Amino acid sequence: MSEVDLLYTQVEDDLRAVVRDLLADRCDPIAVVGLYDGDRSLVHGLWKELAANLGLAGLLVPEDRGGAGASAREAAVVAEELGRTVAPVPFLTSAVIATTALLDTDTALLTSLAAGELTAALAVPWTSGPDSEIPTVQADEGRLTGTLTSIAGAIEADILLVPASSPHGLAMYAVAAAEATVTPVVSLDMTRQLADITLDGAIGTLVTTNAYAAVRKALAVGAAVLASEQLGLARWCLDTTVAYLQQRRQFGRAVGGFQAVKHRLADLYTGVESAAAAARYAAATLAAGDPDALVAATLAQAFCGDLAVTAAEEAVQLHAGIGMTWEYPAHLYLKRAKADQISLGTPGLHRARLAELVTLPR
Repeated sequence: MSEVDLLYTQVEDDLRAVVRDLLADRCDPIAVVGLYDGDRSLVHGLWKELAANLGLAGLLVPEDRGGAGASAREAAVVAEELGRTVAPVPFLTSAVIATTALLDTDTALLTSLAAGELTAALAVPWTSGPDSEIPTVQADEGRLTGTLTSIAGAIEADILLVPASSPHGLAMYAVAAAEATVTPVVSLDMTRQLADITLDGAIGTLVTTNAYAAVRKALAVGAAVLASEQLGLARWCLDTTVAYLQQRRQFGRAVGGFQAVKHRLADLYTGVESAAAAARYAAATLAAGDPDALVAATLAQAFCGDLAVTAAEEAVQLHAGIGMTWEYPAHLYLKRAKADQISLGTPGLHRARLAELVTLPR
């Protein structure tokens, strides 16, 4: 493994503090629960604050193209904080995945995305891993026809980045969301609701004729940053459960003092710390352009997806009755963790991919 610094820098700590303060003020768990009743009023205002006012939409965009010129390390810190609050914003889908897909193109869209003026989504099924087959629509003289399913970020997107079979080969087109029929679908995690997209002769602007490379890179970067979101989610579950068990009393003593409970918390703590190492290594190698970045991202997803689900399940169970209630936010974390587990490739897919990357037999 390569030698990279996994410690947080002062800049990253300051960024974390700013994002955490804003989310504490603007992302109340009760409002997040409202998304499951169809109230999405929280999403637009919160994303505007993060994207435009804090400039997080342009973190990965170079300064000469209107962005912050930051790296995957900073994006990972933001993802951690968004995971801690299960924030229903398209940071991962727009500011990370869609933006990465456009970084090697000369489109002016990138500047608008960096400024928070537009939001984009890569029209690839949310379960797709970096090595998955890419579903496409048909392109005929700039008009796109076809249907793509289970797209994350499409509901909030102004622009859809659509892979299409064209005379140029596999190309990627930018399509105004208003030109498509975007049909929301009931999702396990309504804080990142999926949608189906139907294009019926929609006008698309050619972005790149090398869509294969652009999509693969975007999904790989997305998987690396997703690991940090899963880390943030798992940390919330651990920290909140420990705090609760220190206060909750049974048989005249704090529940957290019982040996069986201590063992479960100790196991969860070691798991979360291992996830932290894996997620930080993935972000650090990606930021440094390290040749180990692909292995690191795959390793992080192979581990962090399952760990986040375990942490959320433990949070629900160790909170006992209150953990099962609709008013308490534990269910939000379990749903996000379970949905994330099969996002951008399942842990099993990443383990198989990891075996190939390090030349181990399956």
